[in-house]
Amino acid sequence: MRISVIIPAAGSSSRFNAGNDDPLAALGAPRSKLDEDFAGKTVLQRTIELFNTRDDVHQVIVAGPYDDQAFANFKDHHGDRIALLGASLVQGGKDHRWQTVQAALESVDESATHIAIHDAARPATNPELIDRIFDAAKIHPAVIPGVPVADTLKRANPDPIGDAGDADQIAAILGSQSASPIYAVDETIDRTNLYAIQTPQIFERELLLRAYAQPDLDSTDDAGLIEQLGEQVVIVQGDPTNIKLTHANELPLLRAIMGIKKTAPRPTHKRF
Repeated sequence: MRISVIIPAAGSSSRFNAGNDDPLAALGAPRSKLDEDFAGKTVLQRTIELFNTRDDVHQVIVAGPYDDQAFANFKDHHGDRIALLGASLVQGGKDHRWQTVQAALESVDESATHIAIHDAARPATNPELIDRIFDAAKIHPAVIPGVPVADTLKRANPDPIGDAGDADQIAAILGSQSASPIYAVDETIDRTNLYAIQTPQIFERELLLRAYAQPDLDSTDDAGLIEQLGEQVVIVQGDPTNIKLTHANELPLLRAIMGIKKTAPRPTHKRF
């Protein structure tokens, strides 16, 4: 197999900054989760390093922001390290993840037999998991990793119940400054045979290109586009530690999984 890896990295980190206690974020200077420090390397760099030295991977493509200025800033910040790791950088999509993948597909080398897609904010993927997925791709044209859902699942009504006064009262009881919305349960969902799907996901090149050639694309999951073709997608055993960094409070857990510590900031008197 000759594998090209696409790493979508065009997101705005809005959910990450919503729970980020960084003073700069509070001042309106949001921080990209891909910039977070993992023992002297960024999250994005750690993710690229999962693939760039593998013998079966012949190309790594990082798809950055769509907006010209945002892309220029991204390139200034990450471009040198991306190039040193042997990866290439392209502009991603405007609004949706699938648009970013679609933009990156234009840069996939014609010699690639398979295309893998991996979340930029998923740097803790175990090499054995990647081996398992790629080995399965030698037999099956569409392979994704998944972990059986263990928690009880509830579908909630989308509209919060109560009013601002109720929220203030709950905040007072809990001793917090603010309370999250409260939602009524609509139903309990049977978790039998349900899987939480992870990345990397890998597909035969022509199959993925055919999936992305469909009209009216709308999916947050590349495998979902394959399913829309009526083609089979298979699940291999995932890894509970293969978490995707979404919220700021997940940083300590992710660093612990990877066995690394946050680099301590330089003392103030040594910063200049």
